Amino acid sequence: MYDVLIIGAGPIGLACGIEAEKKGLQYLILDKGTLVNSLFHYPMNMTFFSTSDKLEIGEIPFISHNAKPTRSEALEYYRRVAAHWNLKLHLYEEITTLHKTTEGFNLKSSKGEYASRNLIVATGFYDRPFLLGIPGENLPKVKHYYSEPHPYFGMNLVVVGAANSAVDVALETYRKGAKSVTMIIREKEIGENVKYWARPDILNRIQEGSIKAFFESEIEQITTDEVHFKNPEGKQRIKNDFVLAMTGYEPNFEMLEQLGVSFHADEYKTPVYDPNTMESNIEGVYLAGVVCGGYKTNKWFIENSRVHAPSIVNAISKKDSSPKEH
Repeated sequence: MYDVLIIGAGPIGLACGIEAEKKGLQYLILDKGTLVNSLFHYPMNMTFFSTSDKLEIGEIPFISHNAKPTRSEALEYYRRVAAHWNLKLHLYEEITTLHKTTEGFNLKSSKGEYASRNLIVATGFYDRPFLLGIPGENLPKVKHYYSEPHPYFGMNLVVVGAANSAVDVALETYRKGAKSVTMIIREKEIGENVKYWARPDILNRIQEGSIKAFFESEIEQITTDEVHFKNPEGKQRIKNDFVLAMTGYEPNFEMLEQLGVSFHADEYKTPVYDPNTMESNIEGVYLAGVVCGGYKTNKWFIENSRVHAPSIVNAISKKDSSPKEH
């Protein structure tokens, strides 16, 4: 019987593990992928919006070569953190079922079965892309993740979206030799929350015609060699080789629902939790990190959700302060 099982080995899951380690709790961190799996799947040349000090956990300094750290620097940093704290990690172990018991929770995974008095859900959102829900979305030419520009050299690209990931993809593929880059955007303009150094760049490229953009547009169908969409000018189609659908991602609501977690009746499907302890409406189920924002995935970042870890572990320690046998 563990004191706490932590679902998700991202930065916030690791922070929770560090706090559990400090308190001497019996804990385990499980993740269906690698360490900081979401960061690993970021584009290879990605630069963080946050400065390195705001990504620090476990009192381990994060030294970056530049003001804004890169993906590779972050991966190196979190490997160092996990090794320094000797965190108890089970990676590449996907959870299959969860259910509440009289003593706590039972969890079955692809590799074993566990019992715990408490659960921390720190699953993030990056591995669940929003789907367009249109014919042709399952074609091999449609990608919901972007790693690097090389495969798109000499290709005609359609980039879907107008937030940070879409802007980064459009700019990098354009500069690395894509034959053409066309953005299809549902909104009237490039998002205001786009990184301050990238937004003027993309606006200038669109204005000069280097990157074409169709605003207030919605894709209706994808074929092997075309994209069909509509906008205020009517129905249109353009030839293309790849569709990079940077449409955003969503939390694992199914896991929360399986545990019985309730949601607010708002547009973001925000889960119910106590902001002081991060405990949900289900006793013993705590939420940490991005998952707390529901569909509003830009509310919580590493820098402003690191505080969830000590809040949660302090609450668990106070509640479970009586001696236990392990």
